[in-house]
Amino acid sequence: MLKKLGAFYKEPPIAEPIQDSGKVDSMYKHWRLRIFYACFIGYTIFYLCKKNIAVALPGIMSEFHYSATELGLLGSSLYLTYGIGKFVNGVLADGSDVRKFLPSALLMTAVANILFALSPMFVGVFGLGDKTFAMVLLWVLAFLWGVSGWFQSAGFPAVAKSLTYWYSNSERGTKWSLWSCSHQTGTFLSVLVSGHLVDYLYKHGVEGAWRAAFLVPGILAIMTALWLYDRLRDRPQSLGLPDVEEYRNEPVKVQTEAEKSAEDDMSYVQIFKKYILCNRTIWMLAIAYIFVYIIRFGAEDWMIMYLQNAKGTSLSDATNKLASLPLVGICGTICAGLISDKVFKGKRAPVNLLYLVGVIISIIALKFNTISALDYVIIGLLGAFTYGPQMMIGGLCAVESSSKKVASAATGFTGTFGYVGAFLSATGTGFLVDKLGHNGQQNWDGAIYFWLVSGIICLVICAILAIEEYRKDAKKAE
Repeated sequence: MLKKLGAFYKEPPIAEPIQDSGKVDSMYKHWRLRIFYACFIGYTIFYLCKKNIAVALPGIMSEFHYSATELGLLGSSLYLTYGIGKFVNGVLADGSDVRKFLPSALLMTAVANILFALSPMFVGVFGLGDKTFAMVLLWVLAFLWGVSGWFQSAGFPAVAKSLTYWYSNSERGTKWSLWSCSHQTGTFLSVLVSGHLVDYLYKHGVEGAWRAAFLVPGILAIMTALWLYDRLRDRPQSLGLPDVEEYRNEPVKVQTEAEKSAEDDMSYVQIFKKYILCNRTIWMLAIAYIFVYIIRFGAEDWMIMYLQNAKGTSLSDATNKLASLPLVGICGTICAGLISDKVFKGKRAPVNLLYLVGVIISIIALKFNTISALDYVIIGLLGAFTYGPQMMIGGLCAVESSSKKVASAATGFTGTFGYVGAFLSATGTGFLVDKLGHNGQQNWDGAIYFWLVSGIICLVICAILAIEEYRKDAKKAE
C-alpha cells in the first residue's frame, strides 16, 4: 500500500529537453504565471480553513463553557501537528509531484474542517452528561484540528519547491513576497467572511452558528483542490524546460562550478545534513522564527477576544479591526520583498531589523491606545511589520541559506520551529491571561507582555545574523 502511494506521489522524471528556444520562452512565460496564481489561490484557501478558528473561539467558549486555557490547548493542537508535519512533509515534498501533493493536502484539510463542525452532533449521540460531554468534545475537537494541521502543513513546502524551481534568485524576493500575500489574503477573507457570517447567524437566532466558519471554507476547499490538480505542474525539467537560472542566463548565487558538481554527486541525505542540520544560519533563523510566530499567531488568534474583553469592542467591530491586520499586512509583505531586492540588493537582514522595530512599537501602541478608531491603524501596522519577517526569516532566508535541492526541507525545518512558537502562543497567551487575572477575571495585559518580549528576543537574534552577514561581506571585499 505504501509503495503504491509513494509511486503515485513520486516526482515526475526529467523530460526530453526542448531545443526550440522560442518554444522554451513561450512555455516558461505561460507556466510561470499559471504556477504562481495557482499557488497563490491554493494557499489562500488553506488559510480559509485555518484562521476560521479565531472567529469560532468566542462561540465555542460560550456554548460549551471552556476557559481561555482550554481554548488555547484546542488551538495549539493544530500548531503542534503543523510544526511536526511541516518538517516531515517538507522532506516528502522535495521528492514528490507538486501537482498531486498540494491538492491532496487541501482536500484532506477540507474534510477535517467539515468533521470539526459536525463533531458536537456526533459526540452528542452518546448521551453523555454535560461535563463529560464538554470534556470528550474538547478532545475530539483538538484531535480533528490537529489532523487539519497535519495536512495543512503540506501546503507551504510544496509551494516553496515550486517558487524555488520556477523563479531565480534575482526575482525571488519580489515574487516570494507577492505570493506570501496569500497568507494575508486568506486571513483577511477568513476573518471578514466567517466573522460576519457567524455574527449574522447569531443575530438571527441560529444556535451554534460558529459551525458555519468551518463548513463553508471546507466545501470551497474541496472545489479548489480539484481545480489545483488541473492548474499545477512539477519542476520545469518535468516539462522539458531548462533550469530557471539557465533560462534567465543567471548564475547560481555563491556556488562555483566545482561546488555545483560536488553537490550533484551528493545524496539527498548528505545535502540535507550539510545545508540544514550542520548549517548554523538555518538554526539561528529557526530559533528567531519561534518568536515571530508567537506574535503572529497571538495577534491572529487572540485579537478578537483581546478587543472584546480588554477594550469592550463588539464582535463585528473586533472582526473589522482584525481584518486590517492581514489587509495592511499585504502592503508590508510586498514592500519587504521589494526593499530587500531593490534597495538592499538581495540582502534580507536589514529589512528584518527595520520591521521588528516596527513590531515592538505597534504592540506598545496597542496596549496604551484609548481611541477606538486608531486600533484599525495600529493593528494594521502590526500586521505589516509582522508579515515581513514571517515571509523572510522562515521562507526566503531559509531557502537562500541552503540549497535548492532541499528547499522544501529547509522551509519545513524553520517552519517546524515557527509552529513551536505558534503552540507556545496558543497555550502561553491563554495561560498568562488566566494566570495574571484575579477572582476568575482574565487579565489581557498578559498577552501584550508575552508578544512584546517575543519581539525583543527576535530582534536580538536577527541583529546577530545581520552582524555576521556584514562581517562575511567585509571579508569578501578585502
